[in-house]
Amino acid sequence: MAPASSSSEVRSPTILVVDDSATMRMSIEMSLRLAGYQVVIAEHGGAALELLKGGLRPDLVLTDIVMPGVDGLGLIREARKILRFTPIIALTTQGQRLLRNEGKAAGATAWLIKPTGGHALISLVQRFLGETARVTSPGPA
Repeated sequence: MAPASSSSEVRSPTILVVDDSATMRMSIEMSLRLAGYQVVIAEHGGAALELLKGGLRPDLVLTDIVMPGVDGLGLIREARKILRFTPIIALTTQGQRLLRNEGKAAGATAWLIKPTGGHALISLVQRFLGETARVTSPGPA
């Protein structure tokens, strides 16, 4: 017989990582997993949208901006229709003010220039998840 679960159980936050660079995805995934997060990977914006439309509800989204097909700005705009209050961090090698403004208008919560060290990434993720990490509980019987 399995042991009874406690009345509340802490769940590791889930982060959706969207980047067309396999190297960048692996680097980000490794940093996040080492920090204790669950990670879901999408190779481009279209794949991320399929996951979201299929019911994935991550606690945070990290997305590259420059990708083929559905780019990061398009993903952010569409994701905001599904994930109204979920933090979305835009990752890019481009730091131009105009692109940042477009990202903010699309619904990006924050902007991180890559390549970024694991510490900067984890620090930013922790900042946003500190307010949104959830505790799951079975509720009343």
